Amino acid sequence: MAFYTVEKRIKSDGTLRYRCTVGVKKAGKYIYRENRTFGKLSLAKAWGISRVSHIENNGIPSDDQSPKVTLGELIQKYTSHPNIKYGRSKADVLKLISRSPVASVAVSDLSSGTLIEHCEQRRACGAGAATVAQDLAYIGSVLKAAKPIFNIDADLQAYSLARQNLTQMKVIGPTQKRSRRPTREESEQIIAGLRNKEMTSYKKVPFSDIFLFSILTCMRIGEVCRIQWEDVDMQQKAVLVRDRKDPRKKAGNHMLVPLLGESWDILQRQPKISERVFPFHSRSVTQTYRQVRDKLGIEDLRYHDLRREGASRLFESGFTIEEVAQVTGHKSLNILWQVYTELFPKSLHVRLEQLKKERLG
Repeated sequence: MAFYTVEKRIKSDGTLRYRCTVGVKKAGKYIYRENRTFGKLSLAKAWGISRVSHIENNGIPSDDQSPKVTLGELIQKYTSHPNIKYGRSKADVLKLISRSPVASVAVSDLSSGTLIEHCEQRRACGAGAATVAQDLAYIGSVLKAAKPIFNIDADLQAYSLARQNLTQMKVIGPTQKRSRRPTREESEQIIAGLRNKEMTSYKKVPFSDIFLFSILTCMRIGEVCRIQWEDVDMQQKAVLVRDRKDPRKKAGNHMLVPLLGESWDILQRQPKISERVFPFHSRSVTQTYRQVRDKLGIEDLRYHDLRREGASRLFESGFTIEEVAQVTGHKSLNILWQVYTELFPKSLHVRLEQLKKERLG
């Protein structure tokens, strides 16, 4: 029967370390033993519990399983698989994890303590609770694919235990709601700065047009740069946005989006030099935007905030939540409802008073 022990050690500089030993004995002698050292007693115990559980469920690790596949190697297999689909955000995060210390740990040795230590290090480096939660979620998706797709054993119980403890420790948490919108002055300054960039752009990228188009259509920058001329509906003044982001549907989520007001004019004045309306790399567009923003000293304004700005403008123009959803592509109206109530809290109070008067009258 597997067991674990924790030994407290004091380093030469006075700091405490905790060495956890996991072992299996037969007739009073060790037939298997492994150990790891941690900076916290809770991490040492968590790792010990996880490894004991793994050995009880899967048996004593065998030497013939060497060489062991590391997490970094598993991520490489995952990202290289032709039938595993994922977005740019997940690809970037997995690339970052591949360069972190946890990537060198063998998948068979990946304990809850190791995952907790990785997440605590990320927080210590300045990452927010939601960012670290995303890290852990993407690691989880890789580990869940290990056995069925690559025939590599992974301790999913250790992952679940780490997630549970990290949530309780508040190391990971939900995304904080944002309400940031560019002011009129900020928008004008950014557009002027982007027009200056256009003058020196080798590929003649219409940065200012793309900026305004992003606001008016509420599209993500990746969606804007994927629009094809063949998907433009001239009669309805609309465009088919392919593979629009949806947490419940990874591909094939095509939507016909109306191009209202000036957004139609912006599209029409683009030169037809490619099958795409805006044949430019989305990262180059956002990088240029950030350069202009930072030079102007505008703080905490992300390109994705333009999507909220566009939805807010539609609400302020009098469109209903359902009508705005046809532009933004939201399947759930909860997020749009939050935007609406942020914009019009005073008007809601006025409406409530009117209803009260009508009932009394």
